[in-house]
Amino acid sequence: MNTNNIRLSVLDQSPIRKGVTAEQAIQETIALARHTDNLGYLRYWVSEHHNTGLLAGSTPEVLIAHLAGQTKNMRIGSGGIMMPNHSTLKVAENFRMLEALFPGRIDLGMGRAPGTDRLTASVLNPSNQFSEQDFVQQMADLVNYFHDRGDPGTPQSKIRAIPQVLTTPAMWLLSSSGQSGLFAAHFGMGFSYAHFINPHGGPESVRLYRERFQPSEDLKAPEVNVALFVFCSEDEEKIKQHRAVMEHRFLQFEKGAPVYPVN
Repeated sequence: MNTNNIRLSVLDQSPIRKGVTAEQAIQETIALARHTDNLGYLRYWVSEHHNTGLLAGSTPEVLIAHLAGQTKNMRIGSGGIMMPNHSTLKVAENFRMLEALFPGRIDLGMGRAPGTDRLTASVLNPSNQFSEQDFVQQMADLVNYFHDRGDPGTPQSKIRAIPQVLTTPAMWLLSSSGQSGLFAAHFGMGFSYAHFINPHGGPESVRLYRERFQPSEDLKAPEVNVALFVFCSEDEEKIKQHRAVMEHRFLQFEKGAPVYPVN
């Protein structure tokens, strides 16, 4: 396989290792962002999770602002904003502000899962119906907010997301099943496949996305990235240990059993 054209990026969930505080985990995220920026990485995305002691990343829109200020070249973004937890207008305003501060460097990656359990999701957004149609409507509304327009008779025709800036953050849809890839194709957004969550179906999901892609005013041609776990070490035994720990964590998640921080 020719790897000359592979562009590397980072998806950082700010994991809290055993013996490390949440504050230290965030500092590790900042340090890694600086390091990978110096190495020439393309993107650095941070995630949204709630009600867990394993991950410190709960508010990517806040962390993005700090990371963009700590780096010079990389695009900084969310992987992702879990849209059912949020007001579409507020997401548009958050990312317009980020785009105003760091024009041309902001990515808005979005997911339709809550990033937590159902109970926590219902508290984050009591009106969340976990409806696919609601998510599709959010995508349509978001594009309208970013382009200061709306169909007559809709709230978007009377409301503007501020600050009104000249550039738009790059929009991506995240998926581990492929369904959101079809939504990304429909709206002319980038598609990010979560191979680290579901290692099956990625090539087919990407193929369908490319086949059905409809160019938009924000993206003229399909754009894809793939998120996967990579273990880096000069010690092969250490890699085996980390892989075993990760496989155990996923097994515990599937069983609904508690998962505790590890080194």
